[in-house]
Amino acid sequence: MSLVWGVSYLFIKVAVEEVSVPLLVFSRTAGGAIALLPFIARRGWATALDDVRRHWRWILAFCALEMLGPWFLLSSAEQKIDSSLAGLIIAGVPILAVLVGWLLGDREHIGPVRWAGLLLGLLGVGVLAVPELSGGEAFAVGQMALVVLGYSTAPRILAHKLGGVPGLTVAGASLAMAGVIYLPFALLTWPSETPSPGALGSMAALAIVSTALAFVAFFGLIAEAGPTRAMVFTYVNPAVAVIAGVLILDEKVTAAMVLAFPLIIAGSVLATRQGRPQTPAPA
Repeated sequence: MSLVWGVSYLFIKVAVEEVSVPLLVFSRTAGGAIALLPFIARRGWATALDDVRRHWRWILAFCALEMLGPWFLLSSAEQKIDSSLAGLIIAGVPILAVLVGWLLGDREHIGPVRWAGLLLGLLGVGVLAVPELSGGEAFAVGQMALVVLGYSTAPRILAHKLGGVPGLTVAGASLAMAGVIYLPFALLTWPSETPSPGALGSMAALAIVSTALAFVAFFGLIAEAGPTRAMVFTYVNPAVAVIAGVLILDEKVTAAMVLAFPLIIAGSVLATRQGRPQTPAPA
């Protein structure tokens, strides 16, 4: 999971140099939906279609917060900022997810250690963002902030409204919805010349590896390790994004990135730390 989602920022960066953002999002969602068809078919089309029919509103809401908005904004932002920086900003998702849950009334206790983690992680994100704001990329940073918000909120819909629907059904239906919505915009921005093999390969890898394969692995990981332990891979994602950007795209590692990375990771670990279970009172 750390690898297939960590390298997605690299694929996006390469592709948006030659194709429009709507076309890239369409190819990712439509290609991912097609690649997931065999996995969904194993459960049975009738059952899957019935699940989608009964829950389509919440599936569409999940799609909007996880794919429709974030994938457009992320691809657009990477036209201005490095893929490694995008990956590091996304590392703030676990931190904001805790804050979103707290603001929406989660009863889970946030003690001093978790609050310290939240503040530490937000400090790390600030260390990353401030140089970009002063460097004229405020709009791209704002786009990334909305991406983080979407990624932090979408799992709540998955957990609270779509808990009885198989994950791959939700993913396949969401990808298909997004593909249909982005199709006309992709056609309107179709390139006049065939993109290079590198761009086409990145688009294919983004759809098959970082979308379809990623969702199959992700829901398999949840089934094997549980939702809490499964999310540990998000702590490694930014490292993969930075390494890929530096080695393949010759992106530079700035002092802000070196300082922010441990702050964000340490903050994420502390903020998402599970408290000790309470000992039940004697009957």
